[in-house]
Amino acid sequence: MDIRYTEERDFTEKELKNLFLSVKWSSGEYPDRLLKAMQGFSTVYSAWRDEELVGMVCVMDDGVMTAYIHYLLVNPKYHNNEIGRTLIDMVKKKYSDYLRIALISYDDEVRFYKNCGFTRGKNCTPMFITSLGT
Repeated sequence: MDIRYTEERDFTEKELKNLFLSVKWSSGEYPDRLLKAMQGFSTVYSAWRDEELVGMVCVMDDGVMTAYIHYLLVNPKYHNNEIGRTLIDMVKKKYSDYLRIALISYDDEVRFYKNCGFTRGKNCTPMFITSLGT
């Protein structure tokens, strides 16, 4: 399968909505906000099959020490094609000089992240104030 990876941020609302809703993330109901959010991330890598946005990773960083993976999503139709792993590898390469790359994982995805080299934190709990379901 031919997948093209880019640092493109010129998404359409429809592309973002389709990708986010494909993984059942309620933030896909706010494509106008997602479009604005893409401009605020330090790094955005996207995965494309032909003209379809099939995956992305979005990272915030402090410039020297910590990078935080805020979004990693791959349309389920394209799971098991190494897209998520490739996006993570791109982030790991870019931030290899940083002291920490952090993320919050849904329980169902912990195994994937462990296979990408992440470890569970000790004595920590993710906390949120949110109006989103996912």
